[in-house]
Amino acid sequence: MKLAISGTYSSGKTLTTMALAQLTGVPRTHAKTMREILPHAVPGKTLEECNAAELIQLVMRRYVERAVHESHLPGGYISDGSSLHEWTYATVRVTVGINPNESIGLESVEKTDEIRFYEQVVAQLGVALKQYAKETYDAFVHLPIEFPLDPNGHRPVNERFRVLSDEHLLNVLDELKIPTHIIGGTIPERLEGITEVFGLPRVMSIEDAIEAAKKDYAQLDVRTEAERNAAAEALAAQAAA
Repeated sequence: MKLAISGTYSSGKTLTTMALAQLTGVPRTHAKTMREILPHAVPGKTLEECNAAELIQLVMRRYVERAVHESHLPGGYISDGSSLHEWTYATVRVTVGINPNESIGLESVEKTDEIRFYEQVVAQLGVALKQYAKETYDAFVHLPIEFPLDPNGHRPVNERFRVLSDEHLLNVLDELKIPTHIIGGTIPERLEGITEVFGLPRVMSIEDAIEAAKKDYAQLDVRTEAERNAAAEALAAQAAA
């Protein structure tokens, strides 16, 4: 089975997929975060500083990496996110702006020439990314918004952007008619629910799976874009010396 774990920012996708992979023995796949991509794709910039064209580049880099990783697992996998996530976040920016934090308190942003062209490009990307999702994933598990938004983990994201993204994801899944199960609760409750719904095997206890996942999670590189850029510049300076 090719199962995508869906949900917007701070919904617990990564820890849930890590624990589910440990619990079932089914491999986990994912794409690099925007923070991981930025120093290579848009050197020296933070996500807040990216323009519309640069955001489109980031969306495509994440999608290509995701598709490549998934193609190497023909026997099935658990995906942390999906091809719809990159596109959803790009689409919501048509309403809230390229930097969502600059439009707090506004119903929508002014549609400048840049935003109008960006909207057209993102809509066409959606044609391809929705087709990929429809043809690739057997089912989705959508994790509802239950945990607080990490104020330092997902700049420039705010609560409104998170809610709009969550609504958009669910609407698209309904449009595509991909089997989708909304499963919430604590991590143990989620694992119990997902394995029961899909009849997935358990190769260890839920408690052991969560402990193993927490160790994997602790190894993630959570540096900010600025920290990554500084590290990249330091390496470049060393190489040039």
